[in-house]
Amino acid sequence: MRVLLTSFAHHTHYYGLVPLAWALLAAGHEVRVASQPALTDTITGSGLAAVPVGTDHLIHEYRVRMAGEPRPNHPAIAFDEARTEPLDWDHALGIEAILAPYFYLLANNDSMVDDLVDFARSWQPDLVLWEPTTYAGAVAAQVTGAAHARVLWGPDVMGSARRKFVALRDQQPPEHREDPTAEWLTWTLDRYGASFEEELISGQFTVDPTPPSLRLDTGLPTVGMRYVPYNGTSVVPDWLSEPPARPRVCLTLGVSAREVLGGDGVSQGDILEALADLDIELIATLDASQRAEIRNYPKHTRFTDFVPMHALLPSCSAIIHHGGAGTYATAVINAVPQVMLAELWDAPVKARAVAEQGAGFFLPPAELTPQAVRDAVVRILDDPSVTTAAHRLRDETFGDPTPAGIVPELERLAAQHRRPPADARP
Repeated sequence: MRVLLTSFAHHTHYYGLVPLAWALLAAGHEVRVASQPALTDTITGSGLAAVPVGTDHLIHEYRVRMAGEPRPNHPAIAFDEARTEPLDWDHALGIEAILAPYFYLLANNDSMVDDLVDFARSWQPDLVLWEPTTYAGAVAAQVTGAAHARVLWGPDVMGSARRKFVALRDQQPPEHREDPTAEWLTWTLDRYGASFEEELISGQFTVDPTPPSLRLDTGLPTVGMRYVPYNGTSVVPDWLSEPPARPRVCLTLGVSAREVLGGDGVSQGDILEALADLDIELIATLDASQRAEIRNYPKHTRFTDFVPMHALLPSCSAIIHHGGAGTYATAVINAVPQVMLAELWDAPVKARAVAEQGAGFFLPPAELTPQAVRDAVVRILDDPSVTTAAHRLRDETFGDPTPAGIVPELERLAAQHRRPPADARP
């Protein structure tokens, strides 16, 4: 069959698609990956055929203009699973009112959607797999009749939020049932003579790489898949061939904050200073400008701009990180206890779930101090129950099939959901 994968041009969102694309290609299927031109080199660098569509999105430039400063304004989204207050209609609508115009519409700009639909009409895919904010993939599938599914990169906060939003929306008087995402998709589909259906937001089914006990209950048809890490083009450094002489701890706040937001939300120097008296080997992923601010740190510390997490984490006893999708999932599959300094997007949801499973600690902004980070690391190193819980999550993850293992199920579901093109339906 022909499989079209699509992601808006952000490499960390794209990375979650790569192992499944490889599996489909290895099984003999035709595979194409469509995105805005800025992602073309990243796609071809992963060994897959790229289809550039539309013009590059302007999400970050738009947020800079809104914020009036060089660092873009990243809207905080308080998903229900990270809140203590009951979810009400005003909050649920507020999330939709932020995401639809300031993220979804910008990520899926009109030129991208138009070109993707044109390509899909020409190539006629049987299945479209889309990163969960790249609704352009669902639009192209709806127009051409292809089956389509979301491929998640973390717990399904969007599917959960959408289900709760719809339930609250339907309780409102008809004149107050605003639905920004559905309205935008309806206008978009009108351009191609197609109509909106709720599955345009949720997918006909969902591929979820989250371990079952960390998975959110969305009520949606779901195919569980074991997470397989992909970090982009990378080189394993020589020093990783030597086993650590003392507990190895990784400190990384990821590349998204550094490259996209212009900096990290916490002082890594203060964290390093708090860890300075511990007998650990610390691996800290800091660039040159960040290192220049560091004064005091553990004796056995190695600074590096980048190291592939899937190569590093098998040797680690703990990781301190920001809650990014790839870092979190790679820690889970390597049974590494996590200290999550979680603030943005779904990171608080992931951090709370990991903490509830006993496999790590969640330090939200209000509770984040260098001493709290140090206490969490010491607890992990001294309390074997945390590592035991992390191993339990890893074993759970390995109970799901690999990307190669779900290919037959994708073939079956594609045949089940394939329909005539929109202009040929009664």
